[in-house]
Amino acid sequence: MENKATRFIGLDIHKAYFVTVGVNAQREVVFGPRKVSVYQLETWVEQHLRLEDAVVLEVTTNAYLFHDVIRPHVGSVTVVHPPHVSLVTRVAVKTDQKAALALAQLHAVGLLTGIWIPPQKVRDLRALIAQRGKMVRLSTIAKNRLHAVMQRKHLRLPEKPFADEQRSWWQSLPLTEIELMRVCSDLDTLAFARQQLAQIEDYLKRESAQDERIPLLVQLPGVGWLTAMTILAAIGDVTRFENAKKLVGYAGLGSRVHDSGTTHTTGRITKAGRRDLRRAMVNAANHAVEYHTHWKKELTRLEPRMGRSKAVVAVARKLLVTVWHVLTKEQADRFAEPQGVGRSLLAHAYKVGVKNLPSGQSAPGFVREQLDRLNIGQDIKIVPWGSEHRNLPPSQLLLEKG
Repeated sequence: MENKATRFIGLDIHKAYFVTVGVNAQREVVFGPRKVSVYQLETWVEQHLRLEDAVVLEVTTNAYLFHDVIRPHVGSVTVVHPPHVSLVTRVAVKTDQKAALALAQLHAVGLLTGIWIPPQKVRDLRALIAQRGKMVRLSTIAKNRLHAVMQRKHLRLPEKPFADEQRSWWQSLPLTEIELMRVCSDLDTLAFARQQLAQIEDYLKRESAQDERIPLLVQLPGVGWLTAMTILAAIGDVTRFENAKKLVGYAGLGSRVHDSGTTHTTGRITKAGRRDLRRAMVNAANHAVEYHTHWKKELTRLEPRMGRSKAVVAVARKLLVTVWHVLTKEQADRFAEPQGVGRSLLAHAYKVGVKNLPSGQSAPGFVREQLDRLNIGQDIKIVPWGSEHRNLPPSQLLLEKG
C-alpha cells in the first residue's frame, strides 16, 4: 500500500460486472458504490481512477486482467487471496457492495497482504502446463471408455490397443451402430489429445533446454524436465522467497501449528499453497525414496513413526528446501551422487532433444559442462546409458588445475 494514497478502492469482481467502493484514510465512503460492466473496464479506469488511489481486489479468473489494466493509472494494486479476507468471506449477510466496502476499509487500515503477481511469461508457462494436464486427463478418459467397451463385450485387447494402426481393429468389432459411433468418437478424442500433447511438449522441451535453471533441478532425484518446468512455473523468481521456509509455506507443505498458553501441537500439512508445486514435490519424493541412497535412509528413519504416506510428504518438504538452496545458490545438492547426477543430465539432454541444447552442444558435452558448473564429478569419464555408455570430455576444472 502506498503511503501517499488518499483513496482506497475495493473491487468485487464477477464475470460480467464489478462493483467498486472507495473510502478515505478514515474509512469513510467517498466513492461509489458503483456497478460497472466488465466490458467498460478501460473506460471506467481512465475516467474515475487517479494516481493517489490504492486499489484492492480478490483473486478471480479476471484478476490478472484487472491488475494489468488498472496498474498504470493508480498508486498501487493489491490482489488478495479470498480465504485471507475472512471478514468478507465469512459474514452472515454478504452483498457485492458490502464485499467491496470491506475490502476498501481493510486496505485503508493496512490489514491486507497482496499475493505475488507473476509476469506474463510465468503466467503463460503456468497456463501451458495446465493445458497439458487437461490433455493428459482427456486422453485417460478416452482410454477408460474404450477399456469399458472391451469389458462389456468380454473381448481381449491386442498388443498396444491404442496405437494409430489399431483403429481398423476397433472398427471391425461386433458393435451396434451407436457403440461403434462412440468408439470412433473416443478414438478421435484420443488422437486429438495426443496431437495437442505433442505440440505442447515440443514447445516445453525447447524452453527447458534453454533455461539455465533446469539442470540445477534435474540433478535432484525424481525431477525430470517436466517436473522442473512445473516447479519453475509455480515458483517464478526464487529470490522473492527470503528463505526455504517461505517456499515450503508457499507450497502448502508446512505443518499446521497451534501454540497457545501451555499447548503446542503440530498437525497435518496446511495445503494452503500451490497444489501443482506440492504435487510435483510429492511425485519427486516417491521416486527419491526408491532410488536415492540418502532419501531411502530418510524414509527408513521416518516411516516407523509416521507411516509411509506422511514420511513421503516429509521427504517432499525436505526436497523443496533443497530446491530453494540449489536455485538460490546455484550449487550442487549436498547429497548429490555425481554418477547419478550425470545420468540424470544425460537423460535430460536426450529427452529435450540434443538439437535444442544451447550452442550446438553434444549430450556428453552438456553433461560435462553442467557437472563442472556444479563442481562435482570432475573424475567421471563415462556415464552408463542402458547397455552402453557415453564418454565425457575432460573436465575444464581439472585442466585449469593441471
